[in-house]
Amino acid sequence: MAQTPLAGRRVLDVTTSIAGPYCAQILSALGADVIKVERPDTGDDGRAWGPPFWNGEGTMFLSANAGKRSLALSLRDPRGREALLRLVDGTDVFLQSLRPGLAEELGLGPEVLRERNPRLVYCSVGAYGHKGPLQKEPGYDALMQAAGGLISMTGEPGHAGVRVGSSLIDQGTGTWAALGVLAALLEREKTGEGSVVDVSLYETALGYIGYHLAGYLADGTVPQGQGTQFPMVAPYQVFPTRDGELMIAGGNDRLFASICAVVGLPALVDDPRFRTNRDRVINRDELCAILEQPLRECDSADWQARLSEAGVPAAAVADVADVVHAPQTEALEILQPVPHPTIPDLRLTALPVSFDGERALHRFAPPAVGEHTCEILGEAGYEAEEIAALAAEGVIRT
Repeated sequence: MAQTPLAGRRVLDVTTSIAGPYCAQILSALGADVIKVERPDTGDDGRAWGPPFWNGEGTMFLSANAGKRSLALSLRDPRGREALLRLVDGTDVFLQSLRPGLAEELGLGPEVLRERNPRLVYCSVGAYGHKGPLQKEPGYDALMQAAGGLISMTGEPGHAGVRVGSSLIDQGTGTWAALGVLAALLEREKTGEGSVVDVSLYETALGYIGYHLAGYLADGTVPQGQGTQFPMVAPYQVFPTRDGELMIAGGNDRLFASICAVVGLPALVDDPRFRTNRDRVINRDELCAILEQPLRECDSADWQARLSEAGVPAAAVADVADVVHAPQTEALEILQPVPHPTIPDLRLTALPVSFDGERALHRFAPPAVGEHTCEILGEAGYEAEEIAALAAEGVIRT
């Protein structure tokens, strides 16, 4: 049985899109009771993002909202806010990604909520951070890949930069939010008091380019797109083979010598152009042109087997279909079957963490809009007649 260290903790998830929902999904898989607060009309924005859709459900929404209960209510209506405030009184974590300033406008800012519940951990997921000239600006993953420098250094040399193919800034920010929440809950065990956690997409982007920032501060180097090359090590990039492409990581002199032996060019080790990593980085183009010739003569699988036997890290370039069907993916059991009322074959990526060999799993499927509204409001003390009246007036959706 996987560990559920957050069992008994309640999280109010007032977030949309990916970053905040991904954080809440992590907390749910760790055992928390996560209540997803959504608009009664459309629900989370992410529900409509697609294609692809899976039996009518947005796959992006499915990927970030497992294990939650959905409460559909209007935060614009005072009665909706009152229902949420009742829930805050018994909540451990309040997670919000409302546009800058809106939480305070609605009376849902950290000061108000923590006055009601001093043990509350209040986590804000923002765009540019909680202070500075851009603190009130909105943001999305692609915007932060641009503003945070990633696009400028991603892509092929001499071509326009490109967005990284997954929403890694969103998911990274969600991970940092979860880490911050866990740290705040741990601190609460000592002090009895909650705290305010702030994370932002922009700060995550800066964290992800840390060694590039250090390089610029050191000598003014501004990284540009280098394709699959790692700028500080050579050979460390994708090479063409007879039937595809192969990533080879020659991270030190020993590995470089092994690569040379495998491809039948042992004399390269003593070539003055390639004796040290510094030499190899300076003369990268010459080195890679030499290595490409023998690598084109065999298939990727053949080279990967030979290099792996010699202790050299190497991997064929895979697409998503390859990843799904890879024996390693199957062995890890990370693609979790999740029972769903309309998607009988639903599988979602479980958390990439295990405890004592047991993976942290999603406890149930992503919810329909308002699927648990009656249940949750009943827990907050609402009578059936009150719930029916709120639903009739559009304040909630059941």
